[in-house]
Amino acid sequence: MHAITIPEPGGPEALVWDEVPDPVPGEGEVLVEVAAGAVNRADILQRQGFYEPPPGASPYPGLECSGRIAGIGTGVSGWNVGDEVCALLSGGGYAEKVAVPAGQLLPVPDGVGLTQAAALPEVACTVWSNVFMVAHLRPGETLLVHGGSSGIGTMAIQLAKAVGARVAVTAGTKEKLQRCAELGADILVNYREQDFVEEVRKATDGAGADVILDNMGAKYLERNVKALAVNGRLAIIGMQGGVKGELNIGALLAKRAAISATSLRARPLEEKAAIVAAVREHVWPLFTGGHLRPVVDRELPMPDAAAAHRVVEESGHVGKVLLIAPKTA
Repeated sequence: MHAITIPEPGGPEALVWDEVPDPVPGEGEVLVEVAAGAVNRADILQRQGFYEPPPGASPYPGLECSGRIAGIGTGVSGWNVGDEVCALLSGGGYAEKVAVPAGQLLPVPDGVGLTQAAALPEVACTVWSNVFMVAHLRPGETLLVHGGSSGIGTMAIQLAKAVGARVAVTAGTKEKLQRCAELGADILVNYREQDFVEEVRKATDGAGADVILDNMGAKYLERNVKALAVNGRLAIIGMQGGVKGELNIGALLAKRAAISATSLRARPLEEKAAIVAAVREHVWPLFTGGHLRPVVDRELPMPDAAAAHRVVEESGHVGKVLLIAPKTA
């Protein structure tokens, strides 16, 4: 088969479409013939040499994919060759085939095409595990999503609205904010021109956000705490704004607030399986009712992964950028 390899860390040109050995599904795994993969910022970090795959994971980038089951390892039940699936991966999505633990498989949701299903596993699992399983967003509460036009952001908006929450978002252009509004966002903040703390307080009569989903890390830490409501919960899932910040413990105590920080890739298999099972139970039915849809900015041929990385690094996209495997391009 072919896959995107990274012979040496570097810029987008470091991504090389090359012939590699076919993966073999081990015990508890299935072999997926990939239709499409999706680009995540973690892939960019891996390409740059800053984010090694967990032990035992595929060395190739790609944290989610869609495709058809082509083989089944021992100890797997409930799946059959030919089933259309999408999958949460520890790596290997930029390839024609990938071996996946069965607990990380999801059926393609009703009403979603096989290719576009590649845009769903990572964002659905990230949002559900952080916003709902950890931060316990409830109907009537306010969720602030930083980077509302990102893949994570577009899923967070839709899921929060589906459960009856109010949604505030930050984005850097009017066009991105308009796309967020079309997905259901109620409070739109242009972070280049407005202070999100002030805008969220104004829109909530001074209360603040009950839950904040943050991809920036250190840069926003102090202001995120200021923007939290009493009993608010800050969920940190990224560090685009740095890794070290100053935390006012007094401000956190005064609000009886909580901060959590999580990632998906390095979690044990049983934890990932539990998240995937929760997503299948709670999120997947919302596609049938039309409450959710994948948001895809563009589709590019998988061998041209370098172009896809440039798009994501320039942050001009809304939703996900997909890589289409040659057989389905």
